[in-house]
Amino acid sequence: MLGALLTGGIAALFASTASVHGVPAEPEVPPQKIEISVQTVNGSGCPKGTTAVGTASDNTAFTVTYSDYLARAGGDSDPTDIRKNCQLNLDIHVPQGFTYAIAAVDYRGFAHLRDGSQGLQKASYYFQGSSDTARQSHKFAGPYSDNWQTRDSTDYSSLVWAPCGEDKNFNINSELRVNAGTSKAAETSFMSMDSTDGSVSTIFQLAWKKC
Repeated sequence: MLGALLTGGIAALFASTASVHGVPAEPEVPPQKIEISVQTVNGSGCPKGTTAVGTASDNTAFTVTYSDYLARAGGDSDPTDIRKNCQLNLDIHVPQGFTYAIAAVDYRGFAHLRDGSQGLQKASYYFQGSSDTARQSHKFAGPYSDNWQTRDSTDYSSLVWAPCGEDKNFNINSELRVNAGTSKAAETSFMSMDSTDGSVSTIFQLAWKKC
C-alpha cells in the first residue's frame, strides 16, 4: 500500500489534473506516438545503466524508473551517502501541431527513518533555454518505515508549455537526502526512490493542446 505521506505542492510547471479550472472537457491528445530519448544522465543516484524511461501508450504520461537510487545516514554509512541526486536531460519529440506541459509528477519509494532522523525529496524542472524553473521539496520525519509518495502540482492556468514547432529538451534534477539528526549513531536511516523489479516509477503526467 502506498502510503502515508502524500503531500501536494505548488510549482510553476505543474497542474493538478483532478480538479483545475479551465481544463478542456476533452483535452486534445496527439494520435501519433510521442518519442522520448535520454540525452544525458548524471548523478550519484542514477549510475550508468540504472535508469529507464518509458511512455504510456495513450500519450498521457511517461515514466522514469530507477534501480539504484538510495540515500542513507547513520550506522556504517559513508558520509557521501547522505545525499543522492540525478540529472536527466530528455529529448521529447512532439507530433506536429501539438504542444505539451508537465501536468503533475508523482514520486514513490520506501523510507526507513529512525526516531530523530529526517528525509528530504526534492526536484526541479525546466525546458532547454527557459528561465522558468519549478522547484519542489517534501520533508519526512522519523520514526517512519513505509512506502512514501509525493506529488508536485499546481493550477492549470500556470502551466508552462513547450514552444510550438520546436523540440526543446526537458531537464529533471532530483535529489534524496537523509539526516541522522538525533537518532542513535549505530542506527541506519535510509530513503530510496528505486525498484529492482521496475514496479515503482516516477510518473510524469502530460497535458496537451493544439498549437
